[in-house]
Amino acid sequence: MRFKYVLSLVVLFLSIVNSFGQAATRWRGPQGNGIYPDKGLLKVWPADGPKIFWTFDELGQGHSSAIVVKDKVYVSGMLDNTGYIFQLSLNGELLWKKSYAPEFYESYPGTRSTPVVAGNELYQLSGRGQLVCMNAADGEIKWRKDLFKDFDGKNIRWGITQTMVVEGDRIYCTPGGKKHNIIALNRFTGDLIWTCPGKGEKTAYCTPLIFDHFGRKILVTMTERNIVGVDANTGNLLWSYPQTNRWSVHANTPIYHNGSLFCFSGYGQGGVKLKLSQNGESVKKEWFCSTMDNRIGGAVLVDGFIYGSGDQNRAWQCIDWETGEQKYSSAKIGKGVVIYADGMLYCYTERGELALVKADPSGFQLISKTKVVFGSEQHWAHPSIYNGVLYVRHGKSLIAYKIK
Repeated sequence: MRFKYVLSLVVLFLSIVNSFGQAATRWRGPQGNGIYPDKGLLKVWPADGPKIFWTFDELGQGHSSAIVVKDKVYVSGMLDNTGYIFQLSLNGELLWKKSYAPEFYESYPGTRSTPVVAGNELYQLSGRGQLVCMNAADGEIKWRKDLFKDFDGKNIRWGITQTMVVEGDRIYCTPGGKKHNIIALNRFTGDLIWTCPGKGEKTAYCTPLIFDHFGRKILVTMTERNIVGVDANTGNLLWSYPQTNRWSVHANTPIYHNGSLFCFSGYGQGGVKLKLSQNGESVKKEWFCSTMDNRIGGAVLVDGFIYGSGDQNRAWQCIDWETGEQKYSSAKIGKGVVIYADGMLYCYTERGELALVKADPSGFQLISKTKVVFGSEQHWAHPSIYNGVLYVRHGKSLIAYKIK
């Protein structure tokens, strides 16, 4: 009996370990919300900025982010119009690079989507609609799907741009077709599990959000003219809510908290907070904020306040989650991307500024600032944090800063 008891504990332990091992490493942190769990980070940087640990300057063109999995760094880049996955060591040494598909080389050329690693698999989407599953250990391709040919999707003005969402044995994405608007695939085989026609609109550069709402798993994304909510288990469309702007660009992943969603877009559109019904099958507007019109830089929700910058309204701002009231507005640095860790906002601006700002609704407290001097082209990639290191991608370069 004792042997059976011990054996059952071992089996339980291994199943738990395996469960954690299969969890996907997401764009914008473990929960996909721009918040990183690191503690003990610097509260003030040296005068010339945090120490640069290393740089890797051979990525080619791209706007995607770096992720770290099992002490390996993964990032995508475009060389000679072809997309590659690069695997680096924590010391910045190139371990391997493998091509996955032709990439988007028209306006704003380079890779868009960030790699996603779940278990032994790595997933990457090209700006031309090629969804590829690779072996995370060596880059060998396991399967691929063409979102345009296989699922009637259509490409968009600046190339399809979304990072895959992986949960359990499924991978979710938005081809943007009339029939196959949003889909769930078996992540091991690429086989279709369900398809949802949504509103029949093209995709809109949005990485979806999946969350649990009173026991129901819901996927929310933004397409050309609407925010849409889908039952993640069945693919049934639950609701839609209009969200428009001049160029149909809705690149920011929505934020979910306490039964409500905040969905926001640039070009002067702004953001709306929606309250979900308890069964998740309808929404109603709680408030609208025109000033938080971030285009591609995201926002973070910290202790009941939303932090981020605008687009046409270029100021950095803090918005009360409950009321939509703007608590402050500041143009001390340029507009851009924001992530959060250990009480601080990490702001990376389109002017190449890298800033450390205290997350405090009483005012914009700029603590430290430096300039990103390595790399090329636009400062658009979202930084990431792992084990006391801040990873900033600027075009051809990935820069690792020591922040602990």
